[in-house]
Amino acid sequence: MAEFYWLLIASAFVFMMQAGFLCLESGRIRSKNSINVAAKNISDFIISTAIFWLFGFGIMFGDSVAGLFGVSDFFFDAEHSPWQISFFIFQMMFCGTAATLTSGAVAERMTFIGYLAITLVLSALIYPIVGHWVWSGVYPSEGPLGWLEALGFIDFAGSTVVHSVGGWVALAAIMIIGPRIGRFEEGIRLPPGNNLPLSALGTLLIWFGWIGFNGGSTLSLNNDVPLIILNTFISAAWGGLVAASINYWRDGYVEVGFVLNGTIAGLVGITASCHVVSPGASVIIGGVSGVIVYYGSLLMARWRLDDALDVVPAHLFAGIWGTLSVALFGQTDRIDNGLSALDQFGIQALGIVVIGLYCFVVGYAAMWILNRFMSLRASKEQEEQGLNVAEHRATTELFDLLTSMQYQQNNADFSTPVPEEPFTEVGQIARKYNQVIHRVNSEIAQRDDALMRFQESEMRKSAILNSSMDCIVTINRFGSVMEFNPAAERTFGCLKKQVEGKSFIGLFILEADRKKIFESLNSGFSTSNGLILNRRNPFRLQRSPNNDFPAEIAITKANTDASQESEYTLHIRDMTRHVKLQERLKFLAYSDPLTSLYNRTYLMDSLVSALLFATKQKTSVGLLFLDLDNFKIINDTLGHKAGDELLCEVARRLIAVSDQFDVIARWGGDEFVFMMTDNVTESRLAKRAQQILEVMRVPVHLNEQYFTIPTSIGISYTKEHSLDADKLIQQADIAMYWAKEKGRDNAQFFTPEMANVVTKKFGFEKEINEALAYDQFSLVYQPKVLMEKGHILGLEALIRWNHPIKGVISPADFIPIAEESNLIVKIDEWVIDQALQQQKIWRDQGLVNLPISVNLSGRHLVSDSLVAYVSEKLAQYDLAGNLLEVEITEGVLLQDIKRCIAVMAELKALDIKISVDDFGTGYSSLSYLKRLPLDILKIDQSFVEECDSHTEDAKICETIIHLARSLELGIVAEGVETAQQADMLQSLGCEIFQGYYFYKPMKSNEVALLLSEECVEA
Repeated sequence: MAEFYWLLIASAFVFMMQAGFLCLESGRIRSKNSINVAAKNISDFIISTAIFWLFGFGIMFGDSVAGLFGVSDFFFDAEHSPWQISFFIFQMMFCGTAATLTSGAVAERMTFIGYLAITLVLSALIYPIVGHWVWSGVYPSEGPLGWLEALGFIDFAGSTVVHSVGGWVALAAIMIIGPRIGRFEEGIRLPPGNNLPLSALGTLLIWFGWIGFNGGSTLSLNNDVPLIILNTFISAAWGGLVAASINYWRDGYVEVGFVLNGTIAGLVGITASCHVVSPGASVIIGGVSGVIVYYGSLLMARWRLDDALDVVPAHLFAGIWGTLSVALFGQTDRIDNGLSALDQFGIQALGIVVIGLYCFVVGYAAMWILNRFMSLRASKEQEEQGLNVAEHRATTELFDLLTSMQYQQNNADFSTPVPEEPFTEVGQIARKYNQVIHRVNSEIAQRDDALMRFQESEMRKSAILNSSMDCIVTINRFGSVMEFNPAAERTFGCLKKQVEGKSFIGLFILEADRKKIFESLNSGFSTSNGLILNRRNPFRLQRSPNNDFPAEIAITKANTDASQESEYTLHIRDMTRHVKLQERLKFLAYSDPLTSLYNRTYLMDSLVSALLFATKQKTSVGLLFLDLDNFKIINDTLGHKAGDELLCEVARRLIAVSDQFDVIARWGGDEFVFMMTDNVTESRLAKRAQQILEVMRVPVHLNEQYFTIPTSIGISYTKEHSLDADKLIQQADIAMYWAKEKGRDNAQFFTPEMANVVTKKFGFEKEINEALAYDQFSLVYQPKVLMEKGHILGLEALIRWNHPIKGVISPADFIPIAEESNLIVKIDEWVIDQALQQQKIWRDQGLVNLPISVNLSGRHLVSDSLVAYVSEKLAQYDLAGNLLEVEITEGVLLQDIKRCIAVMAELKALDIKISVDDFGTGYSSLSYLKRLPLDILKIDQSFVEECDSHTEDAKICETIIHLARSLELGIVAEGVETAQQADMLQSLGCEIFQGYYFYKPMKSNEVALLLSEECVEA
């Protein structure tokens, strides 16, 4: 009794597989065909059951005719034993499984009636015949065994009898019916299913049912069942694992379909041999089944055979492999049929070929004949509509919703909302759809309004484009010109109709830059190489070959990122004039506008760079600092125009003696700097300096006169240690002043001793400032007398410096240093203030006030502050201007004669007398004396010193005296130290004297005593 119990339980398991196939197929196809697939699965089981009961079982297990088919046990009835009935039920489930496979392969495109006809053919003519060939011996009947079974063919639970049979018929159906619409069209990918979790559930149900499929094939619950079930599960697991692994290795992800099909292929592959192989062999059988189903699926796609659920790879290909595995992995002692492994392999192969030919030929012929009388393929409209509705009129809320939506789409009528079914998910979708449509209608109204505004904006845009002074060009993502405004037509010299649709890059980009700009365009102008979006890009464009110009290009994206066709607007500005202006500004910034030589800024930049390079290369940089010795005289006497001509001539001569590595700059005024960087040595610098001196000595023609240009040159250069630019310039400048002190018109190399002298002068300047701050200066006064000692006409204020450490410092030591800076102005102002303050003290003491003369420097005389300062001090001490005299040296008049005349006139307006000190030692023009508002000439001490012993000096003194009288000027002889000098000067006509013979310089208190004795000239 236990035997038929086990068969009934196994039958229940196998029946569970029908539910599994229904879930698997319904979930793997599109939802519009899911009802049709479910109906097919139930219908094919009903038909297969009916046919199997009528005569299928009899053909498969009835009394055999030559081992080809059976002829008994038709219309299976209750006369059979319980075990036979249980066996019948078990085999009926197998027939239903074989019939079910075809529905999955041709799902979504085969008519329902056509499918039922194929199921009828398979259940009546194909499956029972094949089953008789292989399995007739498992059921007691008369006649021989099935012919394949008699040869030793083994297919334990139906890898070939069930699954390959279903697979061969499915393959024939696929070839007759053809692929689904769009299956192999490029760019179209049909969805993998509508409910993959349902398909996964179906696979698990099939796996669960396979326990009865393989385990029940023992026909009794014996000791082999556990191992069979173990092998079944191992093979299924490895089939799914290997298929998923290959999928991930090749495609980079795991597609659920391959996991499901790999598992089923593992189950199919082990079915033929699960009773004669070990678990280890099951791993190999299942793994190879996974490989077969993956690559079999790719092969079907390559052959353009549309298998909706991969039935052929999973059941036919894996079934063939499983049948061959009996010979490859089956244990001989378990097979026990007397065949060798090679013989067994041959029998297995023979069975596969014969069964395959029979199934495919009969199936293909039957379907071909059926297709002649009825259409097995659903129409295009039915397929697009979905077989749920086309075959079964199975409308749903979703279908009604889609129909309403389709009506709206076809008629473009969105005024009426679609019907809403309350309290359902589809009703919620319809409600949301109506809300969307309402919003769309609202948006359309707004868009119409926006479109009107856009059209107005386009009109304004056109006006802006047409009136813009900049080129505005729009290109597409291929670089073709779409817009080309009038400014672009003027700039590039071509009309819009000539360039529209043509490549902007090919027309207007220089050939050398085209590849780079193409790459930039392809990247959306987002890479650093080439043009960049939303940034000003300096670039060169061409109007035509060999006619390029500088431009500035700003690129903006003309449409949104969501747009598939990118457009870019190029705002182009012709920078030709701007570049020329920049070049002009650069010239002005780095060049001297008069001589066109480099200016100080450029020289310093070049010097810094040259010093850096020289430091790295262990070379030297040399500087020649030039100063024109007589330039000021020429400029003052001949005028500024002649001075400018002279500077330009100097520039030309310097260029003539330079080479390509030299840099020549006008430092300022009449100073020039000559920088050498190539092979700099002391001898080359000396040679170049000599060349400059020689070329400068050649006379230059100015204002119809010839002049020479003696030049003082200071030379410095870097030696072992590096110098910064300022230090090198300073050294050359110091050396230049040293050349002047050496007699001018020569060149001197810088030495550290020169720097020490300068440092000493700088120290002197600091000490002078301190002397002014701490009252270290004092005044002494030397009287001027009329004819004899008793008649004092005035006083000359002389400065003295009593240094707290160095003692008394002579004015001859510190006045020249002060005259080189603004310190002399401070000293002059201090002397004026002290002299006027002393005048006030003497006046307050009741003494007679005599004019006090003070010496003024040329720098102070031409400054803007002198007259104001003197006027302020006279007012401060309440003194008249006639109590102050100013003395200027003759050389002062050579600085700026016009300014001197103006200042002296302002001093005269304050009633201040002006005298020329040291007259006869300078280069004054007699015409200047005539023009200057002078009062007194002072004969220099150098002429007075030997006027009594040298005729030449006496003649000079006499000439000066006669000149003063002829110009109605007073005359003073200074430095008179002997009676013989005084007598000689009196004999020549001089009446006013100053010197040690009469009075030495005196302190203020001594002068006060002298003034109290009333020895003054009234």
